Amino acid sequence: MQLVPTEWTRLSTCMILGALIALTLLMPIDGDARELLDEATKELIIDAVEAAFELDLYNNRCRQDRSGRRSENLNKVLASGFRMTVLDAQDDLFPEGYYRDAQARMREDFLARLQELGGCSGAKQAKLRDRLRERYEETMDRLEQFP
Repeated sequence: MQLVPTEWTRLSTCMILGALIALTLLMPIDGDARELLDEATKELIIDAVEAAFELDLYNNRCRQDRSGRRSENLNKVLASGFRMTVLDAQDDLFPEGYYRDAQARMREDFLARLQELGGCSGAKQAKLRDRLRERYEETMDRLEQFP
């Protein structure tokens, strides 16, 4: 097929516009949702991430449940409502500034708390799981109320 110069120009223009549209859709928006969050919302997200992490860690350590279900559920809420993930929140909102450091701190804090209670058996007697689940559900309810 032979193209005359005007057809070639139209075709290349359409290809360039298509590529620009595709790149635009893939690029992060300058006004990222994290930048638009007020301090109370940031604190709520941090609290929700910590609550999910602690409940998942408790279930992992004391119930042999390694599913990470609470963090996954939180990921869905954060992705749909705030355009971020749990790891984004740990990187951008936590004081450590890096998700691995934030997770290490949360793990150390929780394991110290668990040790103070006498391990998993003491935590079960103290009904720690119920308190952790209550905190998690309350923060999730508050997050899900956002428009």
